[in-house]
Parts: sequence; structure tokens; C-alpha cells
Amino acid sequence: MGYAVSFGFVFLIIGISTILENLNVFEIEGSRKFIHIGVSNWWFLAMFFFSDPIEAAIMPLCFIFINYISYKKNLFSAMERGQGKKDLGTVYYSISLLILALWTFYIEKPEVGLLGILIMGYGDGFAALVGGKWGRTSIPFDKEKSLEGSLTVFFFSIVITFLILSHSYANISIVSSIFISVLIGVLAAIIEAITPNGFDNLSLPLITSLVFFALTNYFI
Repeated sequence: MGYAVSFGFVFLIIGISTILENLNVFEIEGSRKFIHIGVSNWWFLAMFFFSDPIEAAIMPLCFIFINYISYKKNLFSAMERGQGKKDLGTVYYSISLLILALWTFYIEKPEVGLLGILIMGYGDGFAALVGGKWGRTSIPFDKEKSLEGSLTVFFFSIVITFLILSHSYANISIVSSIFISVLIGVLAAIIEAITPNGFDNLSLPLITSLVFFALTNYFI
């Protein structure tokens, strides 16, 4: 049941994105980011259906191969980077899911993986959309990224971190929650800004999850 719902959910997101793309609803890369943001919510399904790390890892493992085939054959055009700009970002996305599923379900702390995946999905996803539409101030070392996009990552990372702390770590103080949330926000914004497009699908979720795990162990 978990696998059926998981595959159904992901292909539903891709299908909706493809329809909206064909209707010219999206601007440049809009369909890709719709999938990027939407699929990150699969982690909630994983937490509901799975407890074993191997079980949780099967889905992302499958999509490493599916996404690579799509990258090579343009199987799902809605999730591939257009305008001749090809990268393995969708493959890296699935690799991050795989690593975090194996690690965080093994230690019985899937909320640690949830943090990294949601920051990658919502933070990085909306950063691209905000930066593409309203970005005016380029970052000196990467002209394709903007200060507005980095602030978007910062904002979403703080909100996501604080919500996860409030829900899963009842013993932590409000001051510690705010401190950890802001620190993760700053870290996520820096990682997203300095990592080349595509590779941030690896660096952003893995590093933020690892730092979050270390901080919560220290403060609790």
C-alpha cells in the first residue's frame, strides 16, 4: 500500500505539472519547480507508511534510475531543465532522498530527514521562482542567483525548522528553537547560494539535516 500510494502520488504531481505546462500556465522552469516542491511532500507519506530504512529507501532508489532515464531521453519534459540547460539535479534529488531515508529511518528520527527534504523542496524551489520573477540583486559569485532568492531560502528554512522542532521536540526551549531555526536558515541560504545549480539538491538537504541532528542532540 505504501509503495502504491507513493508512486501514485509522485506520478500525480508529474502529471498535473505536465498538464499545466501544456496549458502554458507556467513561466520558465515553473513546471520543474512545481514537481521539485510537490514531490518533497512524499516524505510525509514515507513517515506514515514505513518504519524500516530499507522499505523507505526503495522509492527514491527507483527514482534514481527513472530520473536518469528521463534526463537522457527527456521522458518527463516537465521536470527537465529547458533551454538546453541539462543537469542531473533530479537524479541528485533522489539520491538525497535515498541517503536520508537509509540514515534517518535507521536512527528512528525521520523528522531529521524531513527537515532537509522540505528545505530542499520548498526553500530551494521557491527561491528559484522568487529569484526568477523578482530577483534584482545578483550574488557576486553566481550571477544566476539573487539575494531575493537567498532570502527566500532563509525564510522557508526558519519556518520549517521551527515547525519541526515544535512538533517533534517538545522538551526544547523556545530560545533554543529560535536559535537553531535561525542558524539553519543562515546555513541553508549560504549553501544554496554557493552551490552550483543541481548540486544543491545534494548539499542542501544532507548538510542541513546533519547540522540539525547535531544541534538537537546538543540542546536536548
